[in-house]
Amino acid sequence: MDEKTKLSDYTEHQFMKFIEAILDAETESQRDELLYHFKTVVPHPASTDLLFYPEDGADDSAEGVVRTIQEWCLANGHPGFKPRF
Repeated sequence: MDEKTKLSDYTEHQFMKFIEAILDAETESQRDELLYHFKTVVPHPASTDLLFYPEDGADDSAEGVVRTIQEWCLANGHPGFKPRF
């Protein structure tokens, strides 16, 4: 996997695919490695809870998690995802 070093290196689509890779990981060690990277690049304070323990009523799909991260970044002065084009 071509890991990037910060969230702004990813487009929203690329990060959705990354989230899907986490959820589809075949082994625990593979998932742990991907989750470590998620924690490293995502500045949202809920971190991996966005994936496994979302707030009541939150969209916990890959698209919903990306939207939540982007909204939080914009509201808190953090760079979000890079533009698609």
